[in-house]
Amino acid sequence: MKDKTIDYVLRATWQAVSRMYNEEAAKYGATMSTGFALLSIDREKGTPSTTLGPKMGMEATSLTRTLKTMEEKGLITRRKNPLDGRGVLIFLTAFGQQKRDLSKQTVLQFNEAVKKEVGEEKLKHFIEVSEIINQLIADKKIFNPNKNK
Repeated sequence: MKDKTIDYVLRATWQAVSRMYNEEAAKYGATMSTGFALLSIDREKGTPSTTLGPKMGMEATSLTRTLKTMEEKGLITRRKNPLDGRGVLIFLTAFGQQKRDLSKQTVLQFNEAVKKEVGEEKLKHFIEVSEIINQLIADKKIFNPNKNK
């Protein structure tokens, strides 16, 4: 790890994972964003469009494009939220459910390959370190370390 910063390793790894998922998704005429959206939509109750972006870590404009494409491909439908007439719920179609299952299998296959190669203990430490990094960022303890004391 000499000369590699933590952020470099995280970014390079995420770019490789993203590229891998996009290559796999392209075989089915999809993208990683589409697969992630399929996995983020509640199968039974649907998901409010306003909570989907933050859940996925996507900007509203990117999410809007992704949802539009998914609707055009018959993966999702939009329905008015019965509890909030101004809101919209996103539901998976039967075709969307099938593609969701495929996305889930793809993610599980990736997880199993990494677990097999890395082992449970190292993976546990990786997740712990990732959670600490996320908490440091959320608590603004990196660039404002004295602010929250």
